[in-house]
Amino acid sequence: MKVFKFGGASVKDAAGVKNLVGVLRTTNESPLVIVVSAMGKMTNALEEVVKDYFSNQKELKASLSYVYDYHQEILEQLFPNKSHEAYKEVNLRFEELKEFLKSNKSKYHAFVYDQVVSFGELISTAIISHYLSEENIKNTWLDIRQCIATNDYYRSAKVDWETTQKRISEKVNTNEITITQGFLGAEQDNNFTTTLGREGSDYTAAILAYCLNAESVTIWKDVPGVLNADPRHFTDTTLLEHISYREAIELAFYGASVIHPKTLQPLQRKEIPLFVKSFMNPENTGTCVGKGVTLSPMVSCFILKKNQVLISLSSLDFSFMMEENFSEVFDLLHRFKMKVEMIQNSAISFSVCVDNKYNNLESLINKLKSNFKVEYNEGVTLYTVRHSQPNEIKALTQNKKVLLKQESSETVQLVVQE
Repeated sequence: MKVFKFGGASVKDAAGVKNLVGVLRTTNESPLVIVVSAMGKMTNALEEVVKDYFSNQKELKASLSYVYDYHQEILEQLFPNKSHEAYKEVNLRFEELKEFLKSNKSKYHAFVYDQVVSFGELISTAIISHYLSEENIKNTWLDIRQCIATNDYYRSAKVDWETTQKRISEKVNTNEITITQGFLGAEQDNNFTTTLGREGSDYTAAILAYCLNAESVTIWKDVPGVLNADPRHFTDTTLLEHISYREAIELAFYGASVIHPKTLQPLQRKEIPLFVKSFMNPENTGTCVGKGVTLSPMVSCFILKKNQVLISLSSLDFSFMMEENFSEVFDLLHRFKMKVEMIQNSAISFSVCVDNKYNNLESLINKLKSNFKVEYNEGVTLYTVRHSQPNEIKALTQNKKVLLKQESSETVQLVVQE
């Protein structure tokens, strides 16, 4: 058993779906579990639906129509016969979505988000499953929500591994090709849809691989493999041919976008190798994450995170910042769902770089001001460099204001104002 994962960029249009078929024929793997994300930027489009649902009802019909039309265009190019079952199934999903928006009584944004955004994966996998059948690739469509059990922490749900293992063992046929959704789960008490966090489709593939004792996981992307830097922000990049689990976990922890931070842990526990390959060149070897050398070739790796917030705290009476102060600060960061990217403290100050994912910054700052002197900078950039050279750091900070710098034997982190 192997597990393949295809992201949104690989199935953004009808040509992408046809290319997926080409990858399957080139690799010729079976049994196989295929995990698929929402098509193209459909997660973003469904986020607009959620936004309009809460704050701009006049635009809700238009944002829904955009999602519907996008998928209809792909259907028409894949299935010229409009009486094909694929149309009926996709239309049924849209009716479910509209019915939810009509009948929902919850005002909890994260709950509504998960129920709505999940339709991206449900629709994409329905279309692809039907097209594989059309191309004589026998497959079974599986609702992953029947397998992955989670708690009710919507938008970033935690997996119940024991229940999930049992369900996957029962529901996945290990003798055939199964197609299912990334990113999704279901909370156990009420069976409502949950999501595993953005980029959680990689994590889904790892969960399935772990529970099925898979031979390997392959993530198919629009890049040749894992690069040492994001080519959207850095001009000179190098393909990393091999990365150890530990190094890959370090890179993921600091925010390398190619691999989801939670993906590698279950794979490492069973030493299941992870391959990252190009869906445009499936014959190429790409990158292997597994046992062995730390990094090959040994080059510096650059990770960039924009639109961060640097918060600097000090005591109101200039007393030392002690353990009880840190405890209070971390409790508030957790309560307001701030993802901590970097911390630094001195005798009388404490600085933390956070990702304001849930837009709770104002509430957090107001709460902090009751016990601390607070200064903060929004819109800063966090650079993390692994295995850096001094000249690289100098070049990186040229014409930038460095607000905070932290350095260890293998990692340099810089918070800068561009």
